[in-house]
Amino acid sequence: MTVLIEIKVPDVGNVAEIDVVEVLIQAGDVVALEQTVATLETDKASMDLPSSVSGTIQQVYIKPGDKVSEGSLIATVLANNDQAIAAPVPEASIPEPVVQVEAPVVVKEVEPIKQPVKTQVEVAVLDSDPTQRKAHASPSVRLFARELGVDVAKIKTGSGRKSRILKDDVKKYVKKVMAEGVAATGAGIPSIPAVDFTPYGETEILKLSKIKRLTGQNLSRVWLNLPMVTYHDEADITDLEAFRNSLNAEKVKGEVKITGLMFIIKALVAAMQQFPNFNASLSADGESLILKKYFNIGIAVDTPNGLVVPVLRNANTKSINELALELNEKSEKARLGKLMPADMQGGCLTISSLGGIGGMAFTPIVNAPEVAILGVTRAKMQPVWNGKEFVPRLMLPLDLTYDHRVIDGAEGAKFMALIKQNLSDIRRLLL
Repeated sequence: MTVLIEIKVPDVGNVAEIDVVEVLIQAGDVVALEQTVATLETDKASMDLPSSVSGTIQQVYIKPGDKVSEGSLIATVLANNDQAIAAPVPEASIPEPVVQVEAPVVVKEVEPIKQPVKTQVEVAVLDSDPTQRKAHASPSVRLFARELGVDVAKIKTGSGRKSRILKDDVKKYVKKVMAEGVAATGAGIPSIPAVDFTPYGETEILKLSKIKRLTGQNLSRVWLNLPMVTYHDEADITDLEAFRNSLNAEKVKGEVKITGLMFIIKALVAAMQQFPNFNASLSADGESLILKKYFNIGIAVDTPNGLVVPVLRNANTKSINELALELNEKSEKARLGKLMPADMQGGCLTISSLGGIGGMAFTPIVNAPEVAILGVTRAKMQPVWNGKEFVPRLMLPLDLTYDHRVIDGAEGAKFMALIKQNLSDIRRLLL
């Protein structure tokens, strides 16, 4: 006996809108259990959607370019009755994403519309007229508009069927109001003119993925909206490195080795506990500071698909060995493209380490809505004056970038000094 089973989009972590990149099935195809039927893409990851049953595809309800969400119907499969009993929930199993995020980014796609040009734009967007007609829009579109502070009644005509207002209409309205506000205040930034490079030689057009486009938008938005300061210093980790090597020498074959990054995480968390402004986010209106009582540290990890930032949760409650094991597991998942969006959310402060590559210093960009990011480059032996003579010491370059609206120069310098103290004498981490 056969039964018709639905394949639906599973929960991928509070993502409201998912792009359909590729559909790998069509009506009449025979699919196996766990066979990939489509490729989906969020603003953080690409993921393969597997079939929850084996059988014959009866109908496909999506096509490339469509936008779906949790629970959207992907396809129906004619399967035997045994599979229907074994898999009573008509949903696809949780997919394994192929993460392609290039920089620390945990930001909603709609956020770029909120901040620029307050005096001109926000008044125009938020102002509503209760006497206007009732807008023809679905509840989800109304919710989307409310999140942006838009009165849907001000959108005269929608592009949907029977002039229904769609999300794209809300986005276009806000972009139009923003452009008018920027032009009115003279705050516009001249764009880079288009250039035809073909007269100079052969070229190739490589389209950016959605992830890279949104990453670029996020970094540009942060660069334009945050007054950032980068503070450079060095920490003496000679004794720390000797202790770390002794710990690793005690480990048996197959155990996860401890890296210097584990001690940096602990030193950073200890400093955040004494300087709570570093473990905070500025409210959207810029009037309040949201202090966090948890300590989640994001770690930028290099993968074949680009940089991703898995988050180590509650780092203040975990030992050095526990942190090493968790980071090793998440780094491996990142390299295999198996990180879920939830694995990259909820960070309080990010560490971007170039220690395995090289360099002397750099200026990492804050991963908003966080207010600071710590950069780390390769440690090297240097002659250091101890008051009597020069002695060889292993010095670790550190680069702290922070949001100057929240953190002033003195606080930034004190925060860095405390991190240096903790790394130079790790016994302080026990206090």
